[in-house]
Amino acid sequence: MAEKESDRRIQDMGTLKALAHPLRMRLYRALTLAGTATASQLAERVDEAVSLASYHLRKLAEHGLIEEAEPGSGDGRERWWRPASDGVRIRDEDFRDAPEQIAAHTAASRLFFAQRSDMYLRFLDERPHWGERWAPGAVSSEAVLRLTPGELAELTREMLALVRRYDELGRAAEAAEQAAGEAAGEAAGGAEGRENVAVHTYAFPFRA
Repeated sequence: MAEKESDRRIQDMGTLKALAHPLRMRLYRALTLAGTATASQLAERVDEAVSLASYHLRKLAEHGLIEEAEPGSGDGRERWWRPASDGVRIRDEDFRDAPEQIAAHTAASRLFFAQRSDMYLRFLDERPHWGERWAPGAVSSEAVLRLTPGELAELTREMLALVRRYDELGRAAEAAEQAAGEAAGEAAGGAEGRENVAVHTYAFPFRA
C-alpha cells in the first residue's frame, strides 16, 4: 500500500463541505487517533449506528480524505480505513473569491472550533481524574500582543514548527518503546504515561 501523504491542503468546496459535517468530523478525528479502524469500531467510538458510520466514511473516501487500509484483526470481510494523509490544512486564501466560499469556510471553521471547545470542556470536567502528573503541563492562557501581519505569520510558523517537532519526538519515542517491549516479549504499547495530547492554538487580530 502506498505511503500516506503529509498534511493535505484542502482547496475545493466539495472536499471542505465533505469534512465540515459534524459526524464526519468526529469519525475523521476518531480514525486519526486509531490509525486504522472499521466502521463498526468507529461507530462504537462516536456512539452512532454502524450503517450511518459506514455511509459517512464512504463520503469521506469519495473526497480522498480517508482510504482503505490493510485488514487488521477480527472479521476480514469488513473494510478497514485509515486517514489518507497525516492531517489536513484549510487556508483562508483558498476560500475568499466568492460569498459562497467565504460562507462555507466560516461554517467549517465554526464547526471545528465547536468540536475543539467540546474537547477542552470535557477535559475540565475530567481534570481531577488526571492527577498531579498532568497538571503542570495542561495549560490555558491568553496573551495580547502588538504585531504586524508579517510578525503574526512568523509567530504562527514558529509555533507550528514547535508542535511538529514534539509530534515527531513523541512518535519516534513511542515506536522505540514498542520495539523494545516486543523484543522483551511484552505486549506492544507505548510507555506508561504517554497519552493523546490536544494542542489548540488560536492567533488572530482584533480591535477593542
